[in-house]
Amino acid sequence: MPAAAPTRLLVSAAHRLPGWVPLLIAAVLIGADQWLKLWARTHLNLYDAPVSFIPGLLGFQLTYNTGAAWSLLSGATVPLAILRLLVGLGILVYLFVRPQPRFFAVVLSLIAAGAVGNTIDGLRFGRVTDMLTSPALSAVTRALKAGEFPIFNIADSCVVLGTLLLIVLSFLPDRRRQAA
Repeated sequence: MPAAAPTRLLVSAAHRLPGWVPLLIAAVLIGADQWLKLWARTHLNLYDAPVSFIPGLLGFQLTYNTGAAWSLLSGATVPLAILRLLVGLGILVYLFVRPQPRFFAVVLSLIAAGAVGNTIDGLRFGRVTDMLTSPALSAVTRALKAGEFPIFNIADSCVVLGTLLLIVLSFLPDRRRQAA
């Protein structure tokens, strides 16, 4: 019986993104994250009340975070920045060297962009700029008796969305194995 073909050979080139596409996706998301952080630092004041952007759904309120998500590991900015940088760049190098199926490549690009976006703040400022508030998400967390939903940024959103999509992807049937 012939040996099974390596998994990467079962995904046709037509279903993979070229290595530069995940880099472009990450660059655009990192650029948007950095632009919004700059805007927040120059147009919002620390401790001011939230400014509504999309009433009931999204607003702006400036705060800083020296830790990870939800202020976990507060004060560990530089070690976290280095870890984020290694993760983000590691993912991007992997996607460039070994092109992946389109959806998987986009999901990993989201995670990498979020990691690098928060790395930039951590290394430049010793803290991460957060500015997005969500009254809708706060309503859910208050109903669960968990207080207000944390203030976040685009990089955080990329990591969370990418991680959730990766979890969903892990439960979907593997079409490559079914086709073989």
